[in-house]
Amino acid sequence: MPFSSLGLSPSLANAAHALGFAAPTPIQTQAIPAILRGSDVWASARTGSGKTAAFALPALQQHQDLCLQRRPGGPRPVHTLVVVPTRELAAQVGEVLRSLGQPLAQPPKVAVVFGGVSINPQMMALRGGADIVVATPGRLLDLVEHNALRLSAVRLLVLDEADRLLDLGFAEELQRVLALLPARRQTLFFSATFPDSVQALAGSLLRDPVRVEVDPAEASADGGATILQRAIAVDSTRRTQLLLQLTRQEKWERVLVFVATKYAAEHVAEKLYKAGVYATPFHGDLSQGARQQVLDEFKADRWQVVVTTDLAARGIDIAQLPVVVNYDLPRSAVDYIHRIGRTGRAGESGLAVSFVTPASEAHWRLIEKRQHLSLPREQVPGFEPTESPPQASAAGTGGIKGKRPSKKDKLRAAAARGTPPG
Repeated sequence: MPFSSLGLSPSLANAAHALGFAAPTPIQTQAIPAILRGSDVWASARTGSGKTAAFALPALQQHQDLCLQRRPGGPRPVHTLVVVPTRELAAQVGEVLRSLGQPLAQPPKVAVVFGGVSINPQMMALRGGADIVVATPGRLLDLVEHNALRLSAVRLLVLDEADRLLDLGFAEELQRVLALLPARRQTLFFSATFPDSVQALAGSLLRDPVRVEVDPAEASADGGATILQRAIAVDSTRRTQLLLQLTRQEKWERVLVFVATKYAAEHVAEKLYKAGVYATPFHGDLSQGARQQVLDEFKADRWQVVVTTDLAARGIDIAQLPVVVNYDLPRSAVDYIHRIGRTGRAGESGLAVSFVTPASEAHWRLIEKRQHLSLPREQVPGFEPTESPPQASAAGTGGIKGKRPSKKDKLRAAAARGTPPG
């Protein structure tokens, strides 16, 4: 099926093909026509399924239509706002929009804004307005308060990775952003997962939405599953040596390794580097410039292993990344899907390996249950586990959040109700 059959203009269909989009993915096939009709859309598909292009292409078509109505040389009011949870995802979405929009007769002005860097260059970039803004909530509000940006003309709102927006505690800021937007607008929710809090928020914001849900087995363009998942039993103290052996033995050329803390990222990367593996850490304490440099060098094959926190679980698009390793299991079962979604993207095959220690076995079983998995516990010769599992806790949650609401839980609930938290 060609992109032109979805209702896109020939110029946009050609732009998609020029960027290597051979054919629409299932999420694009279902979402693009609905968005072009003006419907609100509630879309769920795993990472790597092409959901960014699923909203970027219709947004660019709306831009083309508005250009026909706009006076040449006139102001550029923001017509599309994309709200994302992280800097890395903002940069990725902005890159996709610019690349797809560049061949158009009137390319859009795309502004990408996020915190952690100076606000002044972003204010300068917004002089004269922008057609499309991709932003994290906090910096977006900062720019509005500095009168560098107005949102009164927004026609299309996209909440990308909506579950992560609430999980990171953006609920109050998100409500402030929504209050600045016109009541009459088109709203799109895109995410790999939709927990109850996000479903409640979607229900309060979307008007008769078109539901688009793509099963993971159908997410790739060829309709097949793309990620081989493995679980390896190992003692916690032997994980670094096992990682080193697997990297060498299985000739992994590029590996993204997830750990629980910034300290672990530094520690594991240092151990690997001293053992002769080109490894480097990636976490939130690095400057934005340093983080971008690590990603650029990883994509260019200058690093064999990047050891990261969940900072890289979303918004990181590395073409043909072959292997993801869960050195530490994710705290949330939902984050497991986002972590392994860094590999097996755009129809490519990938491998996701999880280290399961005796202490994390109960947690892993809960992840399996919630993700409908049942993986055999592999044992690598020389690394058979000998540690004793800990006593079972009374809560029985396997390490996943307990029932007592946290501060973030309260913020998410407030966002879902549309009321400020108490």
